[in-house]
Amino acid sequence: MAVTTIQDNNKLVRYTEEINREFVRGNQFSPYMSEGLNAVIRIRSELKAGGEDMNIPLVSRLQGAGVATQTLVGNEEKIDNYGMRVRIEWARNAVVTTKSESHKDSADVFGVAKPLLSDWGKELQRDEIIAALMALPTETLPPSSGGTRVNGIQFDQASTAQKDAWRAANSDRILFGNAVSNNATDFATSLGQCDTTNDKFTATNLSLMKRLAMNADPHIRPYRTDDGYEYYIACAGTNAFRDLKISLETINKDARPREQSGPYGATKNPIFQDGDQIYDGVIVRCVPEISRFVGTTANPGPWGPAGTGNLLLGGQGGTTRVEPVFMLGQQAAVFAWGQMAKPTFRKEDDYGFITGVGIEMAYGVGKMFKRHPYTSTTLKQWGVVNGFFACSSD
Repeated sequence: MAVTTIQDNNKLVRYTEEINREFVRGNQFSPYMSEGLNAVIRIRSELKAGGEDMNIPLVSRLQGAGVATQTLVGNEEKIDNYGMRVRIEWARNAVVTTKSESHKDSADVFGVAKPLLSDWGKELQRDEIIAALMALPTETLPPSSGGTRVNGIQFDQASTAQKDAWRAANSDRILFGNAVSNNATDFATSLGQCDTTNDKFTATNLSLMKRLAMNADPHIRPYRTDDGYEYYIACAGTNAFRDLKISLETINKDARPREQSGPYGATKNPIFQDGDQIYDGVIVRCVPEISRFVGTTANPGPWGPAGTGNLLLGGQGGTTRVEPVFMLGQQAAVFAWGQMAKPTFRKEDDYGFITGVGIEMAYGVGKMFKRHPYTSTTLKQWGVVNGFFACSSD
């Protein structure tokens, strides 16, 4: 029997018109960003009316003893105040196509340009918030043109001396592993104290980190919910968050509520449902990109590959992987808008033959800090405790 076969060019080919886009995680910091004084990351918009820099006034609490029946005139207390400057910079991106390429397109690939650009903007803001939380405070602003939107000395660009000075100035709000005493001598030595036996991100070490936040001076105000509860917000990468969940497994199993809601009654049980962990008045949020900032030799991150001295590895070049955890209180960072993100369109269209769509925005992001009242140069971060914990990759 002679079977007729279809020549390749005559075979039916169907193309789906539905575009599959790569997953992009939104800004995990968004629930704690607002214009209110209670915000963990405070949004300021004054520069939308114009300007290059924004000044953020900071005022410390009164700490004097006051007087009893003595004369108050001449014994008034001075208000300790400081102005923190934030510089903004533009962020722009675009995609372009021609009519000839659109004519060949079976799926309208260019049609997803706008959501792709929106995703790009969200990722950029999230990653630059992470970089700002890890940056070292400085009164030197980024360059006025073509600079970065992240204010501060970015960690991978900081010198050994700058890291040591930051550690010394903020010793009441930096934790290395499981003991306050690990913070000693210099940054590299302190980091080298971390090991994978005792210095993981566990419930016990989370509570220690909280006590540092509570005892820090100037004080770190906890975030207050609408119903009056106070929490600190801890942001951790996937590896540190994994270690915390393991240490909380028994606590979650024995102490958390067991409402029978959702499929299999699992939506409110942290053993079965992913999401934030809550322990000892701290909301712990997983921000996976924090782990990606800590690179490896095979996959370098913004904080450098293994062994370069820039990466958070035991002794800055050792074999123990260390990741940062950020414990945040009110006004931990500022996000200053110069221009909210808006779409843009190419004008040079060659008589309508070229189509281009873009996005542009202007902002600056920085960890809030103030000058110490007793010194002229020491800069104290305002609302962040930086923790460093040993955690191996999966």
